[in-house]
Amino acid sequence: MTGEDEHAATDGGTDHPADSPIAEHARPAGGDAPETGLAGPTPEERPHPSGRRDEHGVRKEPDDGGEPTRRATVSALVEDEPGVLARAAGLFRRRQFNIESLTVGPTTVEGHSRITLVVEETEAGIDQAKKQLAKLTPVIAVGELSDDAVAAELVLLKVRGEEPDKVHAITSMYDGETLDAGPRTITVQITGDENLIDDAIDAFDQFGIIEIARTGQTALERGDSPTTPGEEPGHSAGSTDDDEFTNYDD
Repeated sequence: MTGEDEHAATDGGTDHPADSPIAEHARPAGGDAPETGLAGPTPEERPHPSGRRDEHGVRKEPDDGGEPTRRATVSALVEDEPGVLARAAGLFRRRQFNIESLTVGPTTVEGHSRITLVVEETEAGIDQAKKQLAKLTPVIAVGELSDDAVAAELVLLKVRGEEPDKVHAITSMYDGETLDAGPRTITVQITGDENLIDDAIDAFDQFGIIEIARTGQTALERGDSPTTPGEEPGHSAGSTDDDEFTNYDD
């Protein structure tokens, strides 16, 4: 075969035979000369990764799949020092934990308070939340509550007062209390678990909710089980039954 025959046996002067898959891929429609560059979608057509990202723009998890999350209630006993709640809130904000609610209140032990935290995270995230909270200086003990723990929250609802009889009926249906009633507004209080509070808010929405204040969840373990590791259920100062329960640090 002459040099001219060899050139004719290749596709468009390329180094590959005309019937090779590579030459077929390189040959544009219409038989024109092949274009330079690699074949493939344009930059606009290429897929772009998405999903949760941190403050640096790094994707934290893929869109498809990923570890599932769950809600957890965490209780922490802390020394009653100024700014302890602010430090706890700042910790979770910096770590970007998904906080559902955060409450604090006194315990039966003078000088101690209880922080109740509800988070929705992966198992690893929940474990990290407990570990990070335990590292705070005023924290005495941290523990996660069981699924059957006693939990409740409170909501105050101020609604329009054009239909007072209906408002009072809905309040009674949810075992609530009317705190203020006037010609233009009615303020009620509802206490219960999260589902009951959500249902009550939906029920009062028909009257026109003007303002709402919701405490967030607080919780205790059932029976004589300690809510926080190392804690034993205490008793009030006026109790005389010292044999049944004692404070955890007595």
